[in-house]
Amino acid sequence: MNDLERRYLRLLRAYPADYRRARGAEIVGTYLDLAAPDQRWPAPVDAADLLRGGLRQRLRAAGITDLIPGVRLAALLALVTASALAGVWGTAELHPPPVEWGLPHVGPFVSLGVVAWAAWLLAAAVIAVAPSRVARWAITLALLVTIALPPVAAALDALRPPLMVLLPQVALGLLGLALPDRASRATRLAPALSALSAVVATEFLVGLDAVGSYYGATLEVFLPTVGGLLLVVGALLAMGLALGGDTRGGWALVTLLTPAGFLAVPSLADSFGPAYGAITFAELAVTAVAVALAGPAALFLAVVFRSRRTSSPQPSGQPCPTCGART
Repeated sequence: MNDLERRYLRLLRAYPADYRRARGAEIVGTYLDLAAPDQRWPAPVDAADLLRGGLRQRLRAAGITDLIPGVRLAALLALVTASALAGVWGTAELHPPPVEWGLPHVGPFVSLGVVAWAAWLLAAAVIAVAPSRVARWAITLALLVTIALPPVAAALDALRPPLMVLLPQVALGLLGLALPDRASRATRLAPALSALSAVVATEFLVGLDAVGSYYGATLEVFLPTVGGLLLVVGALLAMGLALGGDTRGGWALVTLLTPAGFLAVPSLADSFGPAYGAITFAELAVTAVAVALAGPAALFLAVVFRSRRTSSPQPSGQPCPTCGART
């Protein structure tokens, strides 16, 4: 056994034990046949495929085959929200304060944030016209630009958007990486249309000014409102799908709790903090950590509850769901 085979076998542990015993040798043999003669490590694409396949098989074994479609539905809603926010913030960046006001800005823009918002708007355009694999690269680029903003701004001593604006954008983008592999045309166009609508609304209807775009009521009212709307849309979608026996919407709603929570961090920190005084960075940080733990924990508990319910024996006298016979 060479190093490459040993590493593929290690990745194969993502699959359930029964599945590994039945088909493990066949799967590893296929990857080894396709490998280059001097290859020592699994290709990143192969590793990702094995991990996705293992997760899919484990969910199937637990009777939770609708989780991944639900996450993909949540990814679409997350991308629509991220694109809309990029449209709002990107338009606001185009309106810096007048020079005579003496307020700092970055050239013709409010801050370096314009680079990140341009990357997100580009990602929305790529999603509309390119295959999902290419779209994921565009989303990854936007994520990297957003994450790099704080250190780059600090090194250049330039303005940037607040962390509480960047953090939910990163959470939405990370979820957006789970977009469907074969999305319909309407699905691909949704983020771009959302961004365009946000640009028009911000420029002509809302009229965000440069001074208050990132601060004041924006953090405490606008972002939590967006998070609330995201959950409302998710809940309505879940109820509508449930009427047809489709449980994807429920999983999507639980998955959206994390990005919606990050959008509501300023409001949550203000609610649980002191009654008077401005919100401190420590309060925001503690609230963000709590959201980062609570959201995935809720999803994990939902998975555990569903798997136990699915694996529980059928009550006596009830028809078997697979064969129709009574027990």
